[in-house]
Amino acid sequence: MGVAVLTMGNRPAELRALLDSVAKQDEPAARVVVVGNGAPLPELPEGVTGVELAENLGVSGGRNVAMERLREFGDVDVLVDLDDDGLLIDADVFRRIADLYAADPRLGIVSFRIADETGETQRRHVPRLRAKDPMRGGLVTTFLGGGHALSMAMLERIGGWPEEFFFTHEETDLAWRALDDGWKVLYEPRLLLQHPKTSPARHAVYYRMTARNRVWLAKRNLPAPLVPLYLGSWTAVTLLRTRSGEGLKAWAGGFAEGMRQPCGTRKPMRWSTVWRMTRLGRPPVI
Repeated sequence: MGVAVLTMGNRPAELRALLDSVAKQDEPAARVVVVGNGAPLPELPEGVTGVELAENLGVSGGRNVAMERLREFGDVDVLVDLDDDGLLIDADVFRRIADLYAADPRLGIVSFRIADETGETQRRHVPRLRAKDPMRGGLVTTFLGGGHALSMAMLERIGGWPEEFFFTHEETDLAWRALDDGWKVLYEPRLLLQHPKTSPARHAVYYRMTARNRVWLAKRNLPAPLVPLYLGSWTAVTLLRTRSGEGLKAWAGGFAEGMRQPCGTRKPMRWSTVWRMTRLGRPPVI
């Protein structure tokens, strides 16, 4: 087990609490890497590897750096990504993860349940459409960025995070590529990451980035006939949900940017993958 944590250097107390919760696991991690994403790192506990980047590479770029550092050690089979303001409440999280991967060689991604200090899980943190019960686990088509595990064997085959995305929708891009390569994505609510409640639009550039990356996600991964269906459904959802005029303006700018700019290598998923996702309850048009 290898653990990767990104930090901007602005949450030293939360980062230390997270690392303490990692150290208290009853099945310890072989490696722990903390990446300072364009920021200096605070003093780290003994045995934790620090990597300071001169510039902020975003979530995707920073996680790729952490992944490569863990790969260099040569003894990591499963990579666990954790948000720097999260907290592992239970001491058996890594042991449960190890058991899941040992039981299924085609398991690629395991998504944690995210809940705040009161135990509440926001609807947007349940990685499926029918999100009323956050304790209902099972196979899904995407996963949560704040807490998850990735098979290193899977990453060797499908590649890492899409660095062009910077942040937003990078998890779905990775999940779709994993599904198309025959791997499973599991939501396991017994794996809990405590995380402060946040708004999905808390970042100033959220609307632009989410629109741009949604377009890129479709252009990179979907068969051509599904691209307009997927983007059309999400445009309708955005128009219905968004109450901010400035937000809609930024969203429209991001959508146009996504249409104009390249999105990396295009590799449309197979129609058998589309059908598999449909059977899992989320066809890639919603």
